[in-house]
Amino acid sequence: MRPSGRKLDEMRAVSVEVGFTKHAEGSALIKMGDTHVLCTATIEDRVPPFIKGSGLGWVTAEYGMLPRATNTRMRREATAGKQGGRTVEIQRLIGRSLRAGVDRVALGERQITVDCDVLQADGGTRCASITGGWIALRLAVNKLMKAGDVITDPLVDPVAAISCGIYAGQPVLDLDYPEDSEAGVDGNFIMTGSKQLIEVQMSAEGSTYSRDQMNQLMDLAEKGVSELVAIQKDVTA
Repeated sequence: MRPSGRKLDEMRAVSVEVGFTKHAEGSALIKMGDTHVLCTATIEDRVPPFIKGSGLGWVTAEYGMLPRATNTRMRREATAGKQGGRTVEIQRLIGRSLRAGVDRVALGERQITVDCDVLQADGGTRCASITGGWIALRLAVNKLMKAGDVITDPLVDPVAAISCGIYAGQPVLDLDYPEDSEAGVDGNFIMTGSKQLIEVQMSAEGSTYSRDQMNQLMDLAEKGVSELVAIQKDVTA
């Protein structure tokens, strides 16, 4: 039995509120259970120096957690004067995941920055950030297309992410914090709407896992991502 009472292949309740902020070109508040992440997309008519003049667009991301996103207060990274290693790793993951679903030629020479701010954390913040980040990106691109600034849709495939792991000896979908903290194996699966893999992060903690168990987790991830992509399409239609 999972602590939440969910079935092994059951995700937490997912809700999305689009247009959550007034000023961003695209915004979405995504809630996956008790993990809540605000995702905003900002369009800028510039690109990083290393692709300037290439005609290619760029999608990047920044990630952060509010001090009381967890059960004890975390010091703001700005106060410390630098980002922590975990933050840098996660925002790079978000950026390269979102870029995997973008035709950068069609986007044109502009940059879209997706900011993911964790308001409340209960496991799976990077997965919620990627899933919500794509929604914010989709909304921003819709504005570009409506204005005629982009002719061909640069978003070739939705991108979503879900966690899976082995908890109490059983493969489970969408780990919350009580499961994540006790899981023998924990993984994050980033995929496109057409079920193409972008990245898989798997690690065993005090345990090991077999090829068969890996396949079971992959099947769970495909199910979860399919459900998330359906939600993405519904809220951005």
